[in-house]
Amino acid sequence: MADLGTLTIAEARDRLRAGDLTAADLTESCLAAVEAAGALNAFVHHTPEIAREQAAAADARLQAGDAPDLCGIPLGIKDLFCTRGVASQAGSRILEGFLPEYESTVTTRLWDQGAVMLGKLNMDEFAMGSSNETSTYGDVVSPWRRGNDATPLTPGGSSGGSAAAVAADLCLAATGTDTGGSIRQPAAFVGIVGLKPTYGRCSRWGIVAFASSLDQAGPMTKTVQDAAIMLGAMAGHDPKDSTSADLAVPDFEAALTGDVRGKRIGLPREYRMEGMPEEIETLWHQGAEMLRDAGAEIVDITLPHTKYALPAYYVIAPAEASSNLARYDGVRYGHRAALSQGDGVTEMYEKTRAEGFGHEVQRRVMIGTYVLSAGFYDAYYNRARKVRTLIKRDFETVFADGIDAILTPATPSAAFGLGEMGQADPVQMYLNDVFTVTVNLAGLPAISVPAGLDRQGLPLGLQLIGRPWEEADLLNDAHVLERAAGFDAKPARWWA
Repeated sequence: MADLGTLTIAEARDRLRAGDLTAADLTESCLAAVEAAGALNAFVHHTPEIAREQAAAADARLQAGDAPDLCGIPLGIKDLFCTRGVASQAGSRILEGFLPEYESTVTTRLWDQGAVMLGKLNMDEFAMGSSNETSTYGDVVSPWRRGNDATPLTPGGSSGGSAAAVAADLCLAATGTDTGGSIRQPAAFVGIVGLKPTYGRCSRWGIVAFASSLDQAGPMTKTVQDAAIMLGAMAGHDPKDSTSADLAVPDFEAALTGDVRGKRIGLPREYRMEGMPEEIETLWHQGAEMLRDAGAEIVDITLPHTKYALPAYYVIAPAEASSNLARYDGVRYGHRAALSQGDGVTEMYEKTRAEGFGHEVQRRVMIGTYVLSAGFYDAYYNRARKVRTLIKRDFETVFADGIDAILTPATPSAAFGLGEMGQADPVQMYLNDVFTVTVNLAGLPAISVPAGLDRQGLPLGLQLIGRPWEEADLLNDAHVLERAAGFDAKPARWWA
């Protein structure tokens, strides 16, 4: 029973339906793995009672022959998703003690399918970070190590807890959110699959907002097939979210034909960054050859405004964050600072926000407030929005010219050590998003697929970017790349 967490969603689904495995046994195996993996600090709110109750209900559905794809599948839920009666802090002290009276739309869909919640997963505070070092719960530690070096590595961020939990087989899959790469970058760092859907494919209702025009929920899984299965459960129109698309949800799993003959895959020249490690360049070239060997045509393309993506993102995202985070004031819920005699409401706001927000969140709120202030709004925020339009137009032009998908590196490096980057200069950390933020600015779907190891034995990923609303085709392209790469490496189990 101890090895059941190594199953994929597809494998577990088939065994559950065949009757040679119960949801209760699968859940108990995962709960034991979670309990033994405290050193990773991936799970921060444990819900074993809920998990056992949901597993029992799933077994009843399985026995009755009413078993959706995720029935009985144990999942981890990123702490950004509100879950009824379960702490939902967004990795922040300011939401300490917050127990929502409602369930996010995405998790509601998962529970309706019979999925099982093992608990809530660690993350960068309010999803602001690329290394999971800004969390009020402390750092998440990657299950991977550089050979025999015991230096703790980052699992990436902001969905670092989700990435570590899936890679360490603590759960079969996890939810993540992606504002500038927060699903794809951690997935690449730990050797799993991370899918960021088209903006509007999954409801944002009940997910704590970072940057509302960029945030999108998605699955983090062990295989592309699992990502297809889980996205099918998560996606769908939600009238409670005004940005949710009223479109039918395709059968993403059925789209995995493995046939990409005649597809045109673009390689953007702007993604060949100065100083990019040779291993990343080599892997990118190998990925292109894998798709070419499968029958796709590889085409050099240009996305000329790519170089402006990071500066535009780091104006737009903090601006939206400063607006969204204004609601955390210590009045209605969460942390409230102790006040001195004579303090008024202004002092309460100031002290509560100073105590409740970490340094990175404070930095981004101040940047966002600055770029939205009188005299700077046009110079920064409006200009960044215009650049965003140009970046989106670059992709539209390429797709109009017949390109079906775009292949790029997922990250500019393999995972780095905790504390090794961004302490003195946060811009160093922001540069980790160089290959991913364009996708969010343009609202496109993209997926990170594990494709190899670097010379230190750490995972490297490749990113495929698809046309809007064509996740089915994108998943099929990724399925072909995954099969050709044959990545099956797992971290050595040092934590338990």
